[in-house]
Amino acid sequence: MSATNTDTRALIVAVTLTTLVQALVSVAVFSPPLLAPAAQADLGVSASAIGIVIALMYVAASLSAPRGGALVARHGPLRVSQQSLMWSAGGIALFAFASPVICVIGALMLGMGYGPVTPASSTILSTRAPDRLRNIIMSIRQTGVPLGGAIAGALVPYLIVHFGWRAAALTASGLCVLTAFAVQPQREYYDAGRTSSAQAGRVSHAAMLRLVFSAPALRNLALVSFVYAAVQMCFTSYLVVFLTERAGLTLVTAGAVFSAAMLAGIVGRVLWGAVADYVGDARKVLGWLGVLMAACAFVMAQVSAQWPYVGVIVLAVVFGASAIGWNGVFVAEVARIAPNGDIAQATGATLGMTYFGVVVGPFIYWLIVTLTASYAIAFAVFGACALVAGLACFYARDT
Repeated sequence: MSATNTDTRALIVAVTLTTLVQALVSVAVFSPPLLAPAAQADLGVSASAIGIVIALMYVAASLSAPRGGALVARHGPLRVSQQSLMWSAGGIALFAFASPVICVIGALMLGMGYGPVTPASSTILSTRAPDRLRNIIMSIRQTGVPLGGAIAGALVPYLIVHFGWRAAALTASGLCVLTAFAVQPQREYYDAGRTSSAQAGRVSHAAMLRLVFSAPALRNLALVSFVYAAVQMCFTSYLVVFLTERAGLTLVTAGAVFSAAMLAGIVGRVLWGAVADYVGDARKVLGWLGVLMAACAFVMAQVSAQWPYVGVIVLAVVFGASAIGWNGVFVAEVARIAPNGDIAQATGATLGMTYFGVVVGPFIYWLIVTLTASYAIAFAVFGACALVAGLACFYARDT
């Protein structure tokens, strides 16, 4: 077998493995919003409070992501991926106790698992992806997020209807555990570069912030990702609740729309990665995506029970392709401009800002809905934020 064929096979295996891990962690992370309508009676908490759960989840993710690079150096990227799967499994399983306090712990555990996944997978792929294909390779791996969402959107409502919401939560947990064990045979290959130094796993969050804000290009990307992540998570976290409460859809039908949006996100991530590689300017692609997701948010504000089902699906698909599709181009651009070539550290540090957007976004969305009783106003506000961030991308520079 030629060296080229060997490299290609290694790249395919790496992309498949990292995408699988990301997908299963995402199944766990996307499950709480799908469980919320069915679980609210047992929990004694309104389904709209899912924004608080999402905020707690990403508080933990914003703290764990910056440590991802250091943990990768000490334990290896695959071991960190396995740890993320186990944290996620434990977190979603706790929701089955139907206790608000225990659900808080579960949300924090989900965040601890979600944060380090991208730094770990970027490390695995960065040495195997050729520069000319960097955006599309990273984008393919990032399809694991909407793929996991699509799986959750199809599987979780079905399990809720036929077996109950607790069984749905435990099934998501079991899938994460099985995946963690399934990838174990590859551990020595991918983790061969780890160090035994006890200092390798220690990192200051202040140092991570300095890394981001001392590099203008990295800082600008981090701030854009803060806004885009907020819009993305408001869309994915509230879509099912919004469609059931305001558009008059059943839980299963709303779950199908959610899955369609996630599938569109999968296509979008690959498509935008290919476009960024073709035009050679990832910033402009990110800018146009911000404009598109802003337009979708403004239209979403007009959705009502009178809308045809086809119209709702089309809007959700376009919204999903943009609001979920930007991440791969973003991660690839961070890898390209990483200071001193330290991709894991730069990715983890930047994702700290990204996840902080996810923390702030759903909470502000929930607050707007609570104060105004209007999902339309909430969508319009976040659409305006996406528009500003998108336009800013057109003026961004590497220095």
